[in-house]
Amino acid sequence: QVHLVESGGGKVQPGGSLKLSCVASGSIDSIDIMTWYRQSPGKQREFVAAIRRDGGTQYHDDVKGRFAISGDYAKITVDLQMNSLKSEDTAVYYCNAIIMSPSVAGYWGQGTPVTVSS
Repeated sequence: QVHLVESGGGKVQPGGSLKLSCVASGSIDSIDIMTWYRQSPGKQREFVAAIRRDGGTQYHDDVKGRFAISGDYAKITVDLQMNSLKSEDTAVYYCNAIIMSPSVAGYWGQGTPVTVSS
């Protein structure tokens, strides 16, 4: 079992920045990938960014160049630095942890809301 807690959400004006953080506890040595997702009202949850244990990262095209994911697998913390925020970035942001072995399992945090508005 893995327990995830996100923090750092809030309201920011367009063009501003926010940093989200996620801390994992439990079976943290088994985590292979840490990921951020987001869900806007009326829309499906979508992938934002991921960081693997080997340091490899991946981003949704909409956030490339604006968001940066970083992680410390020793402590199992992952941050999402969000810059140049747009109104369409408004969503609840969720942290996700994926364990690949012995079987694939995914765990979710409770989410942290981000509102980009003037």
